[in-house]
Amino acid sequence: MNGIALSVSRGIARVTGAALGPYQTAVIRIGFSATWLLFLLRELPHRHELYGPDGPWSHDLAEQLIADNGAFTVLMWSDGRTWFEIVYALAVLSGVLLLLGWRTRTMSVLFMVGVLSLQNRSVFMGDGGDNVLHLMSIYLVLTRCGQVWSLDARRARRAGEARARGERVVDRAGPALWWVFGFLLLTMTWAGGLEGDWFVPALLWAVWAAQGLWWAVGRWAGSGEPRILLDVVANIVHNGALVVIMAEACLIYATAGWYKIQGSRWQDGTAVYYPLNLDYFSPWPALSDALAANGTMVMLVTYGTVAVQVAFPFTLFNRRVKNVLLAAMMTEHAVIAVVLGLPFFSLAMIAADAVFLPTSFLRRVGDWTARARDGLRGRRPAGRGSGRKAAVPGPRAHAAGEGAEGGEAREGAEHPADRKGPEHTHVGFGA
Repeated sequence: MNGIALSVSRGIARVTGAALGPYQTAVIRIGFSATWLLFLLRELPHRHELYGPDGPWSHDLAEQLIADNGAFTVLMWSDGRTWFEIVYALAVLSGVLLLLGWRTRTMSVLFMVGVLSLQNRSVFMGDGGDNVLHLMSIYLVLTRCGQVWSLDARRARRAGEARARGERVVDRAGPALWWVFGFLLLTMTWAGGLEGDWFVPALLWAVWAAQGLWWAVGRWAGSGEPRILLDVVANIVHNGALVVIMAEACLIYATAGWYKIQGSRWQDGTAVYYPLNLDYFSPWPALSDALAANGTMVMLVTYGTVAVQVAFPFTLFNRRVKNVLLAAMMTEHAVIAVVLGLPFFSLAMIAADAVFLPTSFLRRVGDWTARARDGLRGRRPAGRGSGRKAAVPGPRAHAAGEGAEGGEAREGAEHPADRKGPEHTHVGFGA
């Protein structure tokens, strides 16, 4: 009994003591914001036909559908071209700022509003990746996705350094955003713009109230017990949302794989052949014809796709097997993006798969990125080309202060979960 109680207490301490998977959630944030941003920029010349007033799915049809399903979209507030342009521009801007990690909590809410507004306006526009993006935009609001690889992380590090020097740090942008969006939220609620399904309006109000409480406690309670309590609640919400994201990815692959098993074309190994011969899915006809002409390749890809999708959820308890299948699935989506011409679907699925990437791998990627950035800026490590003997590098833990900017990977190393060791940053199932 003592062993069970000790294990339970350790589990509770881990769930409440830190926001797990800081690198994984950062990759998810970057991946989905980049996918949405690229899609909006790609369809910029066609935006009016896709989601605007010139589309075949008219404003009246959208109103009738939304009256039935209660979906949330701010584009129903007006059918004017000016309002559509404002919403589209804000969707692009929120995607850019979320990608950079500037005020990630606020930008994640705006990102969700932009995704839901455009997708619910014209529900027939998409290639499958829009469903994943739709769900993940909601889950991102609940995560602390700006802990590493973000402007928020850099600002927090610089603020900590300033406080250590005895300087007073004043945040004016945060309270200003809170007041502006609170006014807009109150106005839209009073005007009836948030009628329909209760979930999204409730989430908007809950996040706005939580941000105000967080600022007030940080301002007047400092780092006392109220702040610790809010940190615990935020960690629980973050970790719960992370589990939901993982479960969602597993559910997508499990349902896709088991439904494929029931299809006769997947059973006889010819299913991949047919989309390769459709003009709509053949951006490179010569490549599609070459693949379709190889019967052995078609059979291997068909059976391999089913095997990987069905097996993946069962391999999460074995790190090595999971990583192999994860690489196979990401490669498969990259091939789909090129061969079948579905880049945004593939990017969305790769971003969802990123939640299972090992923390050690993501940290190495961060280090490589930091070195590449320093190389582009023309920086040279100390001791090279100066005529002096190169200094012996210090311990890795002291690398956080190197460079003028500190580096994205070094910002992540300052997170409390990272200081405890790599095993504390892994996301479930030995990832």
